[in-house]
Amino acid sequence: MSEKKCFTDSGIEIKRLYKKENLPASYNEQEEPGEFPFTRGVQPDMYRGKPWTMRQYAGFSTAEESNKRYHYLLSQGVTGLSVAFDLPTQIGYDSDHELAEGEVGKVGVAIDSIEDMQELFKGIKLDEVSTSMTINATGFILLSLYVALAKQQGADLKKLTGTIQNDILKEYAARGTYIYPPKPSMRIITDIFEWCGAELPKWNTISISGYHIREAGSTAVQEVAFTLSNGKAYVQAALERGLDINQFGRRLSFFFNAHNNLFEEVAKFRAARRMWAKIMKSLGATDPKAMMLRFHTQTGGSTLTAQQPLNNISRVTVQTLAAVLGGTQSLHTNGYDEALGLPTEEAARIALRTQQIVAFESGVAETVDPLAGSYFIESLTAEIEKQALALMARIDGMGGSVSAIEAGFIQDEIARSAFDYQRQIEREEKIIVGVNRFQVNNEAKIPVFRIDDSLRQVQTAKLASLRNRRDPAIIDRVLQTLNDRASSDENIMPVVIEAVENKCTLGEIADELRSVYGEHR
Repeated sequence: MSEKKCFTDSGIEIKRLYKKENLPASYNEQEEPGEFPFTRGVQPDMYRGKPWTMRQYAGFSTAEESNKRYHYLLSQGVTGLSVAFDLPTQIGYDSDHELAEGEVGKVGVAIDSIEDMQELFKGIKLDEVSTSMTINATGFILLSLYVALAKQQGADLKKLTGTIQNDILKEYAARGTYIYPPKPSMRIITDIFEWCGAELPKWNTISISGYHIREAGSTAVQEVAFTLSNGKAYVQAALERGLDINQFGRRLSFFFNAHNNLFEEVAKFRAARRMWAKIMKSLGATDPKAMMLRFHTQTGGSTLTAQQPLNNISRVTVQTLAAVLGGTQSLHTNGYDEALGLPTEEAARIALRTQQIVAFESGVAETVDPLAGSYFIESLTAEIEKQALALMARIDGMGGSVSAIEAGFIQDEIARSAFDYQRQIEREEKIIVGVNRFQVNNEAKIPVFRIDDSLRQVQTAKLASLRNRRDPAIIDRVLQTLNDRASSDENIMPVVIEAVENKCTLGEIADELRSVYGEHR
């Protein structure tokens, strides 16, 4: 009888037993956490010093409604906010735009102006909370709104902490909420790097995202390779701008997915850290902090099932362990009901409690990199690194990530992996509990969180009121200044901040740049 063969989700064959001779040649038992190449973690004491930042991704309906959820989450022990924005906000349309119909407030909060931002963070001091904003094409506008509000609160901008996702390359490759073509988009990103380096020194200027690449169907190996290739492209663009890699490199952060294959996920995080440290060193970084891969993790949305949704609590627990054992700096855990709709308050609370139980009851946070030295984990870490580097070499051969995306290479690779994974499920080569095995006939109804379609009328009325109360001459002047600045080599960030302070809307600012840069098709 032939021995059963087992594989990780990336197709890496798993041996029946791992022994000392399976340790890779690269394994260094003297390696310390907090030291190059950071395989074992970016901090010497990791979670013994303080736990990872526990975030809950929230944003829906109006700014007022989202603000209530933020206050609730903060009262339950969340240590950082993560803001979800609706689709019109993500692609630069005000709520009253015809293309916004049916989408206002649905997958995140609707933000049209500084007045929405004031409502969103009402009663929350921005210099006392770390805020992550999942926003890309309009990331520069949302950051400007955040800065304008912080200034109104009297906050010291030098103390503001948080992240804007700001990763446009993965939008072209996997997600689709882009506005402008790649070159002007990259210019905006380097403007943000430059401006924040001088004005917002503690702000993470980009969260280079593998999360959406994985959600689109990539393997763990592809997630690492494509994410780090995109990271290289951003670094090279900043270097071409003349920025200091030791300065902007310290403010780069990453965003990864955590899936169910526990050991592959842990090895993925360890491999990514080691690879990025070596990449940054090869690009000229000498400051260890500029070589550290610091990352946020979100549990895998695509792993959640609409069938038997309470099973998702167990999936999220496994994924939480993967992120923590892999050394994440912050974590968002999905609600069990997110395959059905936005999370209810109960589901969000259980998701947060999952993190807290792992942090304070499981014992896994009490020692650094507890799986280091495992023959299996070290072998798997090295194999993921080897395969991801080979894939990155192919991308480099095409001229880098931007060229590989323009050629459709990355999109095709992700699509192929997604197809293969779905075929494995349909053939029952891959078991998904409750979906293709262990089904039940009668499932209990789970309450679903719904957003009222009348929300667009509320936002439209607010916009009409805003436009009636502002000075049209000032709006025209500041938008013309933005147009002039965007047409030159000067940094656009100061003018965008001036525009939002003068009550220009998100859509007006995005449209002004559409007139300069055009739209990506």
